[in-house]
Amino acid sequence: MILKLKRTPGLYLVGFMGSGKSTVGRSLAKHLGWRFADLDEDIEAREQRPITQIFDEKGEDEFRRVEHDALKRRIADVARGVPWVIAVGGGCFAQTRNFELISNHGLSIWLDAPLEIIRSRVGHSTTRPLARDPEKFANLFETRRVSYERADYRIEVGPEGSTGAVDAILKLPIF
Repeated sequence: MILKLKRTPGLYLVGFMGSGKSTVGRSLAKHLGWRFADLDEDIEAREQRPITQIFDEKGEDEFRRVEHDALKRRIADVARGVPWVIAVGGGCFAQTRNFELISNHGLSIWLDAPLEIIRSRVGHSTTRPLARDPEKFANLFETRRVSYERADYRIEVGPEGSTGAVDAILKLPIF
């Protein structure tokens, strides 16, 4: 295992909504014997309401504040040496302050799924506030790629799905 990961044992799965971060993260954590957290699930549990409701009632800025706080709580555990695989929301890594926190407390892995796969998974979702408008959805997909490219590693998500992504991550030179 590389030194950075030994010092701060955090693996952060980043990528667009529907790229498989939660599914891959659960499987990867089980394989490694690490803990798993889905930041969106953390937020919903703490706020006691779905993310769509936070967006609708408080707006995206408030959601991003809550998301940042949730990330800081998980990173505090990583900083104490507790190994975590953490799936972060699609926009989390695009926020500069979150990118810096993640970069300083482990390694980021971008799950890069093509737009066609993403659309098939979330294209008609009513629970994802930023997926409601197909044109804005495609624009957001392209815009966020620039942020995801800053990740430490990139894994292409293809027809083999989450199983293939987990296998590819386990072959990275970090373990």
